[in-house]
Amino acid sequence: MTGHDESGDESGDEIRRRGRRSRVLKAVGLTLAGLLVVGAGTAGWAYWHLNRNIAGVDINSALGDDRPARAVVTPSATASASASASPTPLPTGALNILVLGSDSRSGKANAKLGGGNSSGARSDTAMVLHIDAGRTTATVVSIPRDTLVTRPSCPLPSGGSTAVAYDAMFNSAYSVGGPVCAVKTVESITNVRMDHYIEIDFAGFAKLVNALGGVTVTTEQDIDDDKSHLHLDAGTHHLSGEQALALARTRHGIGDGSDLGRIGLQQKLVKALLEQMAGTDLLTDPAKLYQVADAVTSSLTTDTGLDSLKELMNLGRSLKGLSSDDVRTVMMPVATAPSDPNRVVAREPAAEELWTSLR
Repeated sequence: MTGHDESGDESGDEIRRRGRRSRVLKAVGLTLAGLLVVGAGTAGWAYWHLNRNIAGVDINSALGDDRPARAVVTPSATASASASASPTPLPTGALNILVLGSDSRSGKANAKLGGGNSSGARSDTAMVLHIDAGRTTATVVSIPRDTLVTRPSCPLPSGGSTAVAYDAMFNSAYSVGGPVCAVKTVESITNVRMDHYIEIDFAGFAKLVNALGGVTVTTEQDIDDDKSHLHLDAGTHHLSGEQALALARTRHGIGDGSDLGRIGLQQKLVKALLEQMAGTDLLTDPAKLYQVADAVTSSLTTDTGLDSLKELMNLGRSLKGLSSDDVRTVMMPVATAPSDPNRVVAREPAAEELWTSLR
């Protein structure tokens, strides 16, 4: 994402752009939002409202101890120094977060954006965010929804459990068992412990983009997808929330129409959204800052380790040294499934090597 001047001299605009990029994840974190809201005249009500927006799922209790081991955290000299200087030092250990985009049709806003009459919800976007120890570098791994996996038995909120399913589509885990089954399935195919879970739904994503004033994305090819209702010529476009959501859902109008092409668009959109957030000076506009914070929290479901503003703020603050230039995006290596040309399976040993690097 870093731009270079072939002459070797950087213009003032380029320096400013790189400065903004270096603050991307700091802006994305809810740290600034929380601090400003708490400091406002209506702090009590605003904090209560934003905190109440966040839905939490107790994944740890549901899954118990039958999970990959947690990463062993060894205190560093830096962390020890911070501990002596502050009663509540920020965490610096490695972290794995499962991020899902929920294709939910629940609620009027989501139904309007659903593009169909499907019931229930699916996880059409799944990314494992791995933050390295020290929290200054990270890797985002997209898992194609059409990947065939062995879906483990998952506990159900109503009691009992789902049956083990072989050659099941990856995104069926969320459909049959919600966040708990999504986490368990990811852990079973990666052997990587998910420390946290974050989910954002259709309407929330569109609302966030609109709160930021839209997002600018450049596409290398024409997009003509009747199913997502998106029709764009190749080039640069400033998209509304509904258009950005359509871009995230598009797959029939590009490439071979598979989910793999959609993943490329989703990763492009995520980067563009991070740039938009970094370039929006929320500090000087408390009303917009609150609007963005409300858009994020009202569409968010997390594990109970992140289901409060305080916890989300601490996570954001711990990522203050992480720049977008230090974040790489990759897709889990896959190959066409022998049983179905429209499905994929993990390509070994490349997939295992990738997950091993994140443990």
